[in-house]
Amino acid sequence: MTIPNIITIGRLIIVPIVILMIMQQRWVAAFVLFVVAGVSDAVDGYIARRFDMRSEFGAYIDPIADKALLVSIYVTLAIVGAIPSWLAIVVVFRDVMIVAAVLLSWVMSRPVEIKPLLVSKLNTGAQIAFAAFALAANAFGADLAGLEDPAMLLVAALTIASAGAYLGGWLRHMTT
Repeated sequence: MTIPNIITIGRLIIVPIVILMIMQQRWVAAFVLFVVAGVSDAVDGYIARRFDMRSEFGAYIDPIADKALLVSIYVTLAIVGAIPSWLAIVVVFRDVMIVAAVLLSWVMSRPVEIKPLLVSKLNTGAQIAFAAFALAANAFGADLAGLEDPAMLLVAALTIASAGAYLGGWLRHMTT
């Protein structure tokens, strides 16, 4: 067990606590824990690369921790009415589609390797930024000065574009 893997597992443990904080409308705690989770993601990646502590386990658990956090945050924010339900549905559907495609390819003995795409990295960044804004808006009264709707549309567009890019690659893989 490497230090980056321990940090990632800590991030996974934070997820239900952040969700509970949102459900209890303890917005400052939810925001702080979300920021801690985000910083831990950067720190574990840096340590893994800098000190050559990369592992196969880490390659799998890190994106699982990231998705567990983001999907949970979006669903919970939608449940409490902090973001529109349609946005949470788009975010969750993308991840469910990708997991289902990977599982199907594995069941069909045609495993597909999922590599992060540029649009996927942009999507993740936008999702994190918007989730942080939604938490900060509730915690501190932060305001995007009318940019909330365009920001939501950007998150949705990048999420859909990322889903399409992965689906296209998966279809090419499965039909060759």
